[in-house]
Amino acid sequence: MRKIAFVLILLIGFIYSGFAQELNCIVSVATPQIQSSDKRIYETLQAAIYEFMNSRKWTNYTYSTEERIECTILITISDRSADVFKGTIQVQSRRPIYKSSYNSVMLNLIDKDLQFTYQEYQALDFNESSFTSNLTSVLGYYAYLIIGLDFDSYKLKGGTPFYEKAQTIITNAQSAAEPGWKAFESTSQKNRFWLIENLLNNIYSPIRESIYNYHRKGLDMLVDNAATAKASITAAMDKLKSAHEEKQGSYLMQLFFNAKADEIVNIYSSASTSPSDKTKVVSICKEIDPSNSSKYNQINK
Repeated sequence: MRKIAFVLILLIGFIYSGFAQELNCIVSVATPQIQSSDKRIYETLQAAIYEFMNSRKWTNYTYSTEERIECTILITISDRSADVFKGTIQVQSRRPIYKSSYNSVMLNLIDKDLQFTYQEYQALDFNESSFTSNLTSVLGYYAYLIIGLDFDSYKLKGGTPFYEKAQTIITNAQSAAEPGWKAFESTSQKNRFWLIENLLNNIYSPIRESIYNYHRKGLDMLVDNAATAKASITAAMDKLKSAHEEKQGSYLMQLFFNAKADEIVNIYSSASTSPSDKTKVVSICKEIDPSNSSKYNQINK
């Protein structure tokens, strides 16, 4: 009976996921390193996370089905001890570009600090104002991050309320035994704590302004006025350079280029791009994102 009830709950979640909810999230749980005959628990975990992400109402806004944010969560379990699971979570999100069939990657990160306790058919309880479960806190955190970045791309600093919700989750998780929530846990300042700190820190405002200008004044305008749109994208890149010179090593900056490197190459590789713009953008990208220098060199070919 318990299993039947669980399946019914999932079916209800699938039915209602097309109405008003913000996310259209594909969820996968992989276990490539685990040899176990008990594979069913990973299937039920995957179904439970799918329902959690897609059936929950995350904001006060009303979304139509086609407006929902396309995103993907891949959880890779590398270790299991009874009910304790350890691994990684990869989170990706995309945003449609106006008057085109193209979807621009907004977020592409891998969080290696995933650890949680789960029992088969366990309800995934979540309370925004208190810490109830590490798994649902991580999922809630990334839901608000995805939504916040999407809002930032349509309205200047429009994502702030959602980053603040993610920050509340961080605050409530400070006593958690699981990693990823505390400032001191990352000497490189690259974990959940530092990402939201960057997004809400005025020092990094130019990066958020660039996210808005790059998407709303740039990509969204490419079909109507390619020259003006590309000028806005180049101006956004200039602002990123200024932000980098002011404060280097930002986790937020790294994630921007993780998501945008290939797209930037495609935009500026076109024959319509002036040689001076190509040279400028290649210089900016190689300075901020040297690990992808070989990609940016393709722009001038």
